[in-house]
Amino acid sequence: MPIIDDLTNETDRILNQAWSVRDGEVVPTTESVLLAGGGVKLTPVMLYADLADSTLLASKFNRQVASKVIKAFLSASCRIIRSNGGHIRSFDGDRVMGVFVGNRMHTKAALTSLQINYALIHILRPKIEAKYPALAEGGFTLKHAVGIDKSDVLVTRSGIRNHNDLIWVGRSPNIAAKLSAIRQGNITSYMTKSVYDMVAADGKTANDGQSMWEKCNWNAAPFDEVRTIYRSTWWKRP
Repeated sequence: MPIIDDLTNETDRILNQAWSVRDGEVVPTTESVLLAGGGVKLTPVMLYADLADSTLLASKFNRQVASKVIKAFLSASCRIIRSNGGHIRSFDGDRVMGVFVGNRMHTKAALTSLQINYALIHILRPKIEAKYPALAEGGFTLKHAVGIDKSDVLVTRSGIRNHNDLIWVGRSPNIAAKLSAIRQGNITSYMTKSVYDMVAADGKTANDGQSMWEKCNWNAAPFDEVRTIYRSTWWKRP
C-alpha cells in the first residue's frame, strides 16, 4: 500500500476513533495508557528544567564534552526530581520534564527548582569549569532555568506500534516549558501564581524568614491567567 494511503487511512482512524478516558490519581506510564484511544485526566504540577545556551555548547565545542555537560545537568536534575517524589516522563534534548501529584506537590516542585539551582552552582559549574576550562575561555557559562505550572491535562499515547510515547495536552506542560526558556540574569526559577499560592512555607521562605520568591509580571505571557508569576535566584541544599 502506498504511504499516502497509509497516511490517509491512519488520519481517518484517529479522528473517528472512540476514546476511553479515565480519571487518574497517579502519574501514568506509557504501558498504562491505551495506544488506541486511551487517555488519562489529572491535575499535576509540571516542571521543566532547561539548560541554557546548549546550541552554543554543541556547535562551538567538542561534541563529547558537550554531551558530558548536558548529561551531567540532566542526571542531576532527574535525581533531584525523583528525590522529591516527582516522576520523569519526557526528555527533549537538554531539557527534562518532571511531574508531581498528590500531597505537597506544589511545594515539592518549588523545592526541586531551588535544589537544582544549588546543584548547578555548587557542584556542576565548579566541577565542569575545572575539568574543561576551555568552555569558560570560549564564552560558555553553565546556566539554566526551571519553569513550573499546574493545570488539568489529558495524557494520551501517540505514535505507531513499537514507536510511541505519552503526550501531555494542557496548559501546564506548555507554560512550564516556556518559563524554563526565560533568560533573565541570575534568575533561575519561575512559577505561576496558581502554583505559588499553594506552596507551603518551607518552599516560600528561607530559615531567617526572607521570601525566596519575587512577584513579577510576565510580559510575554500567552494568556492573562499566567501573566502574574513568581521568580527566584535562591538555592536550597538537597
